[in-house]
Amino acid sequence: MKNKIKSSIKLICSLASVIGFSALATDLKVGDDAPNFNLQATTGEFYQLSDYQGKQAVVLAWYPMANTRGCTIECKSLTEQGHLIREYDVSYFMASVDPLDDNRDFAEKTGADFPMLSDPTKETAKAYDVLNFVRVASRVTFYISKEGKIIKIDDDVSPKTAAEDMANTLGALGVAKKVM
Repeated sequence: MKNKIKSSIKLICSLASVIGFSALATDLKVGDDAPNFNLQATTGEFYQLSDYQGKQAVVLAWYPMANTRGCTIECKSLTEQGHLIREYDVSYFMASVDPLDDNRDFAEKTGADFPMLSDPTKETAKAYDVLNFVRVASRVTFYISKEGKIIKIDDDVSPKTAAEDMANTLGALGVAKKVM
């Protein structure tokens, strides 16, 4: 029964990503303080937004569910084209409400070379207002300044070009490039 429920949720999420479905628009706005988070990553480490304030911009890319079609395509984009994002003075993460073990399996299968954050309590997803009616995160990417302010909210994410789009957005937002 549990596997049937999980399969049904995966099907709904896959369908949602295929038709470009965004379950809700966030109540957060550009200029708002980004909610702090303290989430465990696939590496075992915990990441907290407040650790980056005053130091580095952050990109937080929410995705619906590990090991689903659209999420796999997005993760592979960030893995294969991540060098475009790493040109900027930014830390980037993918985040979901999946249990840590599901995200670890997903990271291993996709070769993710960046932290993937797990929010199984769904508290951070609620704070970012991305939790949708099927109780998974909507595909929304938040761009957060060094000062901890939201500088862009992208709820029209194309999984296939996610890395290129992030890099272009970082450039358009004037995020500094790393000094080599």
